[in-house]
Amino acid sequence: MQEILRTNDIVLISFVEALLGDASIKHVVLDQNMSILEGSIGALPRRLLVDEDKAAHARVILNDAGLGHELVPPPSPGQ
Repeated sequence: MQEILRTNDIVLISFVEALLGDASIKHVVLDQNMSILEGSIGALPRRLLVDEDKAAHARVILNDAGLGHELVPPPSPGQ
């Protein structure tokens, strides 16, 4: 799995999930339940991950949707 997005914005997460779902790209959002520990203040970002073989396609979809500035940089080769 490769992280492509990290944000505190739950609306953005929902939008990205819809975009990826429409493209049939399986994804997972981590750290959703951390709000219980932080008191629901939204201080801890949620991470959205996709399969490594779909990461490039997911990045193209998000770039086309005008969300390129929200993307986590791709890992360096060999990581």
